[in-house]
Amino acid sequence: MEAKLQKWGNSLGIRIPSNILKTLGMSDEDIVDISYDEEKIIISKPKKTISLETRFKNYKGPNLSKEFVWDEPRGKEIW
Repeated sequence: MEAKLQKWGNSLGIRIPSNILKTLGMSDEDIVDISYDEEKIIISKPKKTISLETRFKNYKGPNLSKEFVWDEPRGKEIW
């Protein structure tokens, strides 16, 4: 399928047909990854990332953390 590059501000834009976006489950305002390889422009859906906060929030396993005991103060340290 061919598409035409068109001026969009200081850049160029390309329209992606709605049937392709529908197949990929994408819509307006979605974020895409853009890269290139030799003479190819690659537009892909970004890999889903899960924040550390979400990972801990959804963690149902045992709490493996233990209290950490520091050594006694040495030198001029104040505890």
